Amino acid sequence: MDYTSQVYLLSHNFYQDYPASKYPELLHKEGRPYTCLLIDSHEGYFICVPFRSNINHNNSFLFVNTARSKKSHSGLDYSKIAIICNMDYIDSTKAAVTDNDEYVEMETNLQKITEEVLLYVNNYINHINGTKPLHPREFNRRYNYSTLRYFHNILGCEK
Repeated sequence: MDYTSQVYLLSHNFYQDYPASKYPELLHKEGRPYTCLLIDSHEGYFICVPFRSNINHNNSFLFVNTARSKKSHSGLDYSKIAIICNMDYIDSTKAAVTDNDEYVEMETNLQKITEEVLLYVNNYINHINGTKPLHPREFNRRYNYSTLRYFHNILGCEK
């Protein structure tokens, strides 16, 4: 299946509706919007995967051929995904900026990244809904710090 994706910033509206005090696992940095790969899930919502400069876990796509990746573990962090339906949460007024070499590596690996992101989200949904539960240790390893718990209403999770 062909998935569409683009790079955007999450808007001020998103951060107003999802404040750090109630949603601590979401990425919040004062004055710094996060650049995200926006993937159309074809399920009625978009998946926003943030670019991060330093990732220290396996729930991610790590860049390997970029200048920043030579100094740190930069990549796309699946554990900090935001799920959105409201297009007011996307800031279309400002250009999302990524390092050119990271953008090229993302584009080159877009199909792999999209498949991994969809698997990450679907495994979570299947576990929560009980259709394909993971071992508790495996679930905790993958999703203990995940932001997906904040989006059960959009994901159609029963719990």
